[in-house]
Amino acid sequence: MSPDPLDYDPYDYELDRDPHPVWKRLRDEAPVYYNERYDFYALSRFRDVLDASLDHGTFSSARGTVIEMMDQPLTDPPMIFMDPPRHTAFRKLVSRTFTPRRISRLESRIRALCAGYLDPLVGAGEFDYLGEFGTRLPVMVISSLLGVPEEDQDQLRIWSDQTLHREPGETGPSRAAREASQDIFAYWMSQIEAKRSTPIDDVLSDLVTSEIHLLGESPRRLSDSELLSFCVLISSAGNETVARFLGWAITLLADHPEERDRLVENPRLIPNAVEEILRFEAPSPIQARWVMRDVELHGTVVPKDSKIALLTASANRDEREFPDADRFDVTRRFTQHMSLGLGVHFCLGASLARLEARVALDETLRRFPSWEVDRDRLEMVHTSTVRGYARVPIRVQ
Repeated sequence: MSPDPLDYDPYDYELDRDPHPVWKRLRDEAPVYYNERYDFYALSRFRDVLDASLDHGTFSSARGTVIEMMDQPLTDPPMIFMDPPRHTAFRKLVSRTFTPRRISRLESRIRALCAGYLDPLVGAGEFDYLGEFGTRLPVMVISSLLGVPEEDQDQLRIWSDQTLHREPGETGPSRAAREASQDIFAYWMSQIEAKRSTPIDDVLSDLVTSEIHLLGESPRRLSDSELLSFCVLISSAGNETVARFLGWAITLLADHPEERDRLVENPRLIPNAVEEILRFEAPSPIQARWVMRDVELHGTVVPKDSKIALLTASANRDEREFPDADRFDVTRRFTQHMSLGLGVHFCLGASLARLEARVALDETLRRFPSWEVDRDRLEMVHTSTVRGYARVPIRVQ
């Protein structure tokens, strides 16, 4: 009997629960895959995704990096929807605000936040790890960096979740998502106006008072729409990906108790464990690009003006790059993975994300060296761009 037809649908809830078998078939049977229903190609092998990530001249971000958004490009796109040289200028500006000094001095704040969330849960027996901790921590950290008042931070997280949610079959934002986006925009505009009036030592104040130097233009301050784009990008990306990472961390370590025991016994392994968790289950598994010229790969011609998906999470499990790729090993040694991007779009907040992940795991394992996941009550997030859990109920021992 012939195997089931090969079908990769990024909007399929059931597939999203465990896409790895389909991604393996893509790597083995169709390294250049075409989805006729949604009219996009997909690359799934490590080397192909790596090469495409580094070749922004051929695989452009200027039409967006989300498949369903590419047919109607934005008039005021965020930085990740740009190519050099414009992208270079914007990235250089915002990079100056994410200084190593500013990031490093957040560690004590992150540890204090972890203690504040986790200490009351000691002895609780059962709780939702994400609801009580994993989704709260990153929004507090990134909001603190941007200068958001503490009393507003949880509402921003709720709005952000609403903008990303998709119901089955939806390939665009729902009415609730559009309304949440408007709430976010209105909130950030009020913050921009406040920082213009009274700048303080935070990222948003730096952006408000900085000048951008675009090729062929005189230096100028950022416009309201550009500032708004940065606020939404930094806050949503910083919140969503770290929360999804923590959901994967807590479930993977429950599924592999021997690996968890290694971390409890030797916390110095935690930074490497962070990289292995990112490799094994990427919070952002797919990035789309627009093809700028005809490209031939593996005997298939991908025509100019096509949409193509770079399946970074599939690349992370490519046996051609990672021996025994489906084995989770917190001591694994490797040089790179795809989960934080590569090339000009390497994650701007990578150092902050790694810091949060390391501290959160350290503080969790200090208090809870053992736990079980209630898999009957697990809930996943459903979007076309991120993958992970919305709720992770656990029983601690």
